[in-house]
Amino acid sequence: MNYSKIRKMDISNGPGVRVSIFFQGCTFHCPECFNSEIWDFKGGKEFNDDVINQIIDLCKDDYIEGLSILGGEPMHPKNIDGTLALAKKFKEVYPNKSVWVWTGYKYEDLQKDTLMNIDVLVDGLFEKDLYSPTLKWRGSSNQRVIDVQKTLHQDIITIDQGIIILYCE
Repeated sequence: MNYSKIRKMDISNGPGVRVSIFFQGCTFHCPECFNSEIWDFKGGKEFNDDVINQIIDLCKDDYIEGLSILGGEPMHPKNIDGTLALAKKFKEVYPNKSVWVWTGYKYEDLQKDTLMNIDVLVDGLFEKDLYSPTLKWRGSSNQRVIDVQKTLHQDIITIDQGIIILYCE
């Protein structure tokens, strides 16, 4: 798997100053996607343990609030193993810093075990007809900013997947 770029000090993808990585490759091809240049899985640079360690090191300063993982599509089957390895290592080293992930997949379609080290998930495809520049951390109003840990750990017994708890700042 590959990644396109790493931003060492990103203030637009989640709260505070963050380190962001953009994984290479996406099959959704949303019209007017802001990252269409990284749809090709073959582009970018190789993602490996050295890159994970580089990201962990970039996050060591106290002013870095967390890690943001975007794409392309970080939850695509070709990218998910790297996404999960990075999130797991990050949470092991920085349990009090947050991991945010942007995906075109819906929360309901992801396996719970893939979400264990993610704090906030911005889910859903970008829909240009629902675009609004005033939305925080998302491009279209159909996308949700989900507090994953509260959603996973709710004490509700239901026959479906429970209630999704949205992130509130």
